Amino acid sequence: MKKINILIADDHPMMREALVTALEGEFDLIVIGEANNGAEALAMANKLKPDVILMDMLMPEIGGVEAIVKLRESQPQIKVMVVTSLEDEDKVLAAVQAGALGYFPKTAPREFLLEGIRKVADGVPYLPAGIAMKLFNGIRNMKQPLPGRSTADEPLTSRQEELLALIGEGRSDKDISGILHLSESTVRAHLYQIRQRLGLESRAQVVAYANRGRRAE
Repeated sequence: MKKINILIADDHPMMREALVTALEGEFDLIVIGEANNGAEALAMANKLKPDVILMDMLMPEIGGVEAIVKLRESQPQIKVMVVTSLEDEDKVLAAVQAGALGYFPKTAPREFLLEGIRKVADGVPYLPAGIAMKLFNGIRNMKQPLPGRSTADEPLTSRQEELLALIGEGRSDKDISGILHLSESTVRAHLYQIRQRLGLESRAQVVAYANRGRRAE
């Protein structure tokens, strides 16, 4: 049977202990580490290279969504299943958009947790029926562009223009966060929206776009 190495990331020691206990006796599921915040989860993921991370959404230093985004950039082969008490549509949608392959409510039965981990490890998305419906509703309620108009046709907001100019100056997310008085996760969310609206695939392309006028002068 294939062994699945698991990293647990949750800031509550009792929850980490409960998850370890839930996996005991499952010889294919091996807990190789525990992290108590998002920053520690990223560091341990880079060092331990787990197959699956069980990720809480609300953690200090770096939250779950931001940690998933960073993980997808640095270790895209690692699968993430969110294990959380948050079941709002926007939370489910944010986690999936960030790159989570599964979303598991802490109130669900143990056997569903085991099933979810094994599916996610195999690259199969796992969403219990209730969570899948919340995701469906979240997608259905998203604002859609008008017929014949793509997202790239929409102008940037004034805030996004400010952020774009700072990116063009080579500012880091931390720098921009301090200058605009935004959290780093909000800065990254704006950057994602800018890339979507401009049809760009990377930060480097955003920098090049922001400096296009300067090169022409």
